[in-house]
Amino acid sequence: MKAGFVRTSVDLPRDIHRRLHEAAARKGCSARQLILNSIEHLVAQSQPTRPRRRLRLDPPLIQPAGRHLDLTNEHIYELINLP
Repeated sequence: MKAGFVRTSVDLPRDIHRRLHEAAARKGCSARQLILNSIEHLVAQSQPTRPRRRLRLDPPLIQPAGRHLDLTNEHIYELINLP
């Protein structure tokens, strides 16, 4: 067996096995290569895609309730006595 490969077996109905070999012959490749190409194509399609852009939160999706406090980090650190 080639390095970096894993052997697996799949039980195919006779009709699908015959059609697989016919399709491979039409494409001029082996059944193994046709199977590998098909699996690679399906795996590539199933990978999640990243969103084109991130959701903007400015302005916020939900407006805050209550008073708006204009605090900076420095002001908060002055209010809290940290050791």
